[in-house]
Amino acid sequence: MPSRALLEDFCEKNSDLLYFVFRVFVGLLFFQHGVQKLFGWFTDKDPVTLISQRGLAGLIEFGAGLAIASGLLTRPLALIAALEMVAAYFIAHFPKGWIPIENRGELALLYFAAFLIISWRGAGRWSLEAGLIKREIF
Repeated sequence: MPSRALLEDFCEKNSDLLYFVFRVFVGLLFFQHGVQKLFGWFTDKDPVTLISQRGLAGLIEFGAGLAIASGLLTRPLALIAALEMVAAYFIAHFPKGWIPIENRGELALLYFAAFLIISWRGAGRWSLEAGLIKREIF
């Protein structure tokens, strides 16, 4: 088993790559929730009405998910996505009880935490912002 120092050294040397993988995974997973709502993909449910609360959620998940995965407008969209997850938790889950595992709100809270990290850290070195304009937009 590798020592703690080896693991810390690996993480430090590869922090940009590890963050890139984290950002892309979170963005693409969130994007899937958007296409599920908007287009009915990956589910047996019909697409939602676009002009509705769930339609707005689908638009945020679709757009923010793709943008965050690609590293474009990352900070503001991650903040919007985090706020959506707080709203989702308190609108859909909290009324069923305050313990996340019981009210099935743990995914919303996990996304909330991930988006806070992304909004704090930004797009990172490997992103469209860094590649196209050499700086973060926000």
